[in-house]
Amino acid sequence: MDTGRYATLERPKQPRIVSVRRAANYPSIFAKILEKTESMGVPTVVTTAASVAETAMLARSLAQSYLPPEVRQYISHEVRSFVKRSMGHYFSSSQMTITIEEFEGYSHNEVFDAAKAYVATKISQSNKRIKVSKHAKEKNYNISVERDEQVIDVFNGVQFQWVLRSHHVDTKNQYSGSRSFDVRSFELNFDKRYKDVALESYLPFMVKRCTSMKLEKKKLKLFTLDSTYSWSSNKWTSVSLAHPSTFKTLAMDSDVKRSVMEDLDKFVKRSEYYKRVGKAWKRGYLLYGPPGTGKSSLIAAMANHLNFDIYDLELTAVEDNSALRRLLIDTGNRSILVVEDIDCSIALDNRTTDDDDEDKPKKSKNKKVTLSGLLNFTDGLWSSCGDQRIIVFTTNYKEKLDPALLRPGRMDVHIHMSYCTPSTFKALALNYLEIEEHPLFSKIEEGIKATEVTPADVAEQLMRNESVDSILEGLVEFLKAKKIKNEQEKAKTEEATEQEKDKTEAADLKNKKKTTKEKESKVKKNG
Repeated sequence: MDTGRYATLERPKQPRIVSVRRAANYPSIFAKILEKTESMGVPTVVTTAASVAETAMLARSLAQSYLPPEVRQYISHEVRSFVKRSMGHYFSSSQMTITIEEFEGYSHNEVFDAAKAYVATKISQSNKRIKVSKHAKEKNYNISVERDEQVIDVFNGVQFQWVLRSHHVDTKNQYSGSRSFDVRSFELNFDKRYKDVALESYLPFMVKRCTSMKLEKKKLKLFTLDSTYSWSSNKWTSVSLAHPSTFKTLAMDSDVKRSVMEDLDKFVKRSEYYKRVGKAWKRGYLLYGPPGTGKSSLIAAMANHLNFDIYDLELTAVEDNSALRRLLIDTGNRSILVVEDIDCSIALDNRTTDDDDEDKPKKSKNKKVTLSGLLNFTDGLWSSCGDQRIIVFTTNYKEKLDPALLRPGRMDVHIHMSYCTPSTFKALALNYLEIEEHPLFSKIEEGIKATEVTPADVAEQLMRNESVDSILEGLVEFLKAKKIKNEQEKAKTEEATEQEKDKTEAADLKNKKKTTKEKESKVKKNG
């Protein structure tokens, strides 16, 4: 037996002591760790490290199997924050991080929107997770970065690292109850020596490039109010706007159409003019007239002409004046804000809905959009929070609107959407039948002049799947029948008016006789 071999194995281990000079080369915490480690011996250190690694792997596996993603994300965030707070004194990092949040107060952060579009163009083969979406009417796929995914970009020889962060938040509101939403932000990491490059060159370059990209590839959107919105989340939700109406196809009086187009073109080119005269770069349009005269089609034609998005605002869905202001702030530049049937949306006979009617519940007085709030919305201080904005109100009854709402500065242009005229009919015939002249045109134009018929009614007749001659002959008969119907309805209205007038006069006479008898009776009693 080789006893020397076993004697060597049984020899007691001598602790290794770190010299004071060597320990002084390390921060105090690492000196202590090094001294402790070297005194333990190599086998013990290896065993301990392996045990810690196994425990960490087990904990990670259990967390991925049993904890929801939100909880894992929260724990990871807290651990990173704890490590940064605890060890920041011992590490001098050369990295700097710029946080770009989605919202800045009530409004969208322009830099976040630009970063979202820009980072999508920098996705490379090294990225493992991305998001893909596509609307039904779009040809191309929309690609964006997934949260916690790192995207690398190099600008003027400087490396920048982008990371999208997101965490879930639940809130409670006394009016709308519980709501949940995601709070998103971008983290931009880079060597802190290049802070000036990041702030003065890189970020301005990114915003400018994304603005150009949006204008070149912009797809019009139709926005509506999201019923689940909260003060710190998206208030509008959108779909692609693919309305085919243009000024070329719009059935409208040619002179009025030309006037509207010239006014719109002048508006978008007058940035310096609005600054010089000290006015907000906005314009108001009031579209009024009977139903079916093309008010919605005109709005779509305006959006297609200017390449502006449309925000469709339903006032009855807005809680109060404060919420109305926040919605205005959250609308984008180069957009059209539409309030249809404004006379049906809120009480317009008073500047405020706070009246003395005790029968109304008190809650309705505290939560409502008032006419005063609407006036401030269109022409107050808050209306200047944006550029190139158009506000459009529509109504069937202009006379019902408060005069204060109609003055210049609020509704700058009033457009009467009238019944069908001969020029309107010719535009419809060209669009639907692709003809400019026909022997029946003279009869049709006479019929249009003799009766009130909307462009929608005429268009419905032109959409029949028949020959051109049959369609136009049918339109002639339709106009004759429409004239008779209108005359009958007019006669009934006049008869009803006369009956109401007779009833009023009879009631007045009765009251007068009653008053006279009361006076005579009082005189006799006193005499």
